[in-house]
Amino acid sequence: MIITEQKPLEEILEMLKDYSKIFLVGCGECATTCKTGGQEELLKMKAVLEQNGKTITGSCIPDAPCIASQVKAELARNAKTLRGSEAILVLACGLGAQSVKENNRFSLGAFSACNTICGALVDSAGNFFEKCSMCGNCILGITAGICPETLCPKGLLNGPCGGMNKGKCEVDPDKDCAWVLIYKELEKTGHLDRLREVRPAKDHKKTTKPHKIIMTSDKIQIPN
Repeated sequence: MIITEQKPLEEILEMLKDYSKIFLVGCGECATTCKTGGQEELLKMKAVLEQNGKTITGSCIPDAPCIASQVKAELARNAKTLRGSEAILVLACGLGAQSVKENNRFSLGAFSACNTICGALVDSAGNFFEKCSMCGNCILGITAGICPETLCPKGLLNGPCGGMNKGKCEVDPDKDCAWVLIYKELEKTGHLDRLREVRPAKDHKKTTKPHKIIMTSDKIQIPN
């Protein structure tokens, strides 16, 4: 789940100050769950932009605007309306906004109405918890399914820092130390010996951006 928050109205209006006719694009998945880009949010955005002198020409909500084929299909269905528009405001994550920008054939500027926060899990109460940094070098099989790259503010890979105090994090004393959590989980399963393994320094080549990932017939391929 990609977590987003809506930008302040002042920032959105500043982005759109040179445009009057705006087409809105939402997101049927992540942004709908975050209540930043679903049907209700598009209606609210339409109302507030109209109150500020904008004309909303139309809208659409692809299930996943980060998927090019879905964006192309939705924009094609709204081609007539888009030809009468001056800009597209995307209520989705940065991936969705860039997908709309790259896949609209009307030479319209695509602006993001949201800030992209992180990738997170969603609990049964609808709360979001960042658990994965998408680092490209997963060690969950060694650390009992707990990611120190994400849950430790320092990203330590070989145990807690000297500032850990009574199981709490030095950076944020209200949070449990990630490595204490890992220790407890490994203790439950009888695998404390894994903590004796020294992890090599992180291979930052895997986090060199931007990635280009190629889909072959049976797997993804990440060029060196």
